Amino acid sequence: MTTLDSAAIPGATGHDDAALQQKAKDHLWMHFSRQSTMETSGVPIITRGRGHHIYDIHGREYFDGLSGLFVVNAGHGRRRLAEAAAKQAEQLAFFPIWSYAHPSAIELADRLAEYAPGDLNHVFFSTGGGEAVETAFKLAKYYWKLQGRPTKHKVISRAVAYHGTPQGALAITGIPAMKEMFEPVTPGGFRVPNTNFYRAADVGAPADDIEAFGVWAANRIEEMILFEGPETIAAVFLEPVQNSGGCFPPPPGYFQRVREICDQYEVLLVADEVITGFGRIGNMFASTTYGFQPDMITCAKGMTSGYSPIGATIISEKIYEPFRTGTTSFYHGYTFGGHPVSAAVALENLDIFEEEGLNERVRENSPLFRAELEKLLDIPIVGDVRGDGYFFGIELVKDKATRETFNDEESEHLLRGFLSKALFDAGLYCRADDRGDPVIQLAPPLTIGVPEFQEIEQILRGVLTEATNRAADFRGHQHGGEHLLVPARV
Repeated sequence: MTTLDSAAIPGATGHDDAALQQKAKDHLWMHFSRQSTMETSGVPIITRGRGHHIYDIHGREYFDGLSGLFVVNAGHGRRRLAEAAAKQAEQLAFFPIWSYAHPSAIELADRLAEYAPGDLNHVFFSTGGGEAVETAFKLAKYYWKLQGRPTKHKVISRAVAYHGTPQGALAITGIPAMKEMFEPVTPGGFRVPNTNFYRAADVGAPADDIEAFGVWAANRIEEMILFEGPETIAAVFLEPVQNSGGCFPPPPGYFQRVREICDQYEVLLVADEVITGFGRIGNMFASTTYGFQPDMITCAKGMTSGYSPIGATIISEKIYEPFRTGTTSFYHGYTFGGHPVSAAVALENLDIFEEEGLNERVRENSPLFRAELEKLLDIPIVGDVRGDGYFFGIELVKDKATRETFNDEESEHLLRGFLSKALFDAGLYCRADDRGDPVIQLAPPLTIGVPEFQEIEQILRGVLTEATNRAADFRGHQHGGEHLLVPARV
């Protein structure tokens, strides 16, 4: 962690930390966070970003190991993106795409269709990932009604998968603890096992052959379709690399088998690429990386590198066909969907991707990133390193030999009581996540390379070594110091 000259950091001298903390305590409701912590300890206030670094109100520097929230793929402080936003806002700050259009939305739709695999040629804009998933869910049900098959309304997703918080998207999300307080949620969501090969034996799956495991996991989708009845299943929603639970990549052949199953039983396949899209796995869409053809793609986050909010659902010719002629309309939309400023920023951001070869950089450097992180496997608390592209998870275990995990209380003390704050204090913003087994997640900006991989490894090594040394102390004991900036449940 580096402390900069406060005069060089806008915000270090331009904001009153105590006054902001009080205003936050009085009025700001943090997302996915315990308000009690802000009430008692305050909240880290980030004032500036530059490249792969962020700076707090005191001028302290941190490595942004999560790209904000899997978002700032092109890095912080891109002047040309700010200028693109300002130029568009001056020309046309807002106009809806409800029966009208504007050039930025048209050009961006054309660009996304060019990047998307196969015949995914039609783009429905929203303002974020949850809305993109909500759109796909509603469209899948409507599509089957237009085909004269109204009973096809159920959706399948994977255990521990996160697909958003709107009522429809929440039905697809596979994390019970995030849904129980809002029940009853939209009906029709069903869960199948995910592709956590490290825990294959725990669910009775092949644990010594990853391809056999992939077939087993895919066949659980077929099993669920048959159990519920193919005449009732509208779609399957899958992230190419599942985020929640700790970066589960697909086994070889997994998506090819899933595509076969969906075709056989006439079920739509939706690739949720809100995180994996726009270079995170090394292509504009990870569907391309893994060689499968979805019927819809949902995307958001990295499309603008977070410089302005936007989301999109990209739709195949088959699904679009009933809307091509006649009087049929999709009665769904968002005021700010396809916003002129966001669309203009997205176009400029995608130009940066192409000019700087960010996808190629990820594909070239991903094995080197993995190799650095795998050095951490010599630490007793580190059980598994997994992921792809610039998207990795490190699973923490109580016993490496048996793969025994921490119980809920121990996980609470490990992640919130020690690791979250310790990592941030050591200069690394990342994520300690306990929605499945305890993991640390990394998704840095796509602009970094080997020196930065080594820096991440060194920070992690120091903190995880200390966590191992302190394990006997924090298990089963209450520790203070929960740190909101690295939330365990987001």
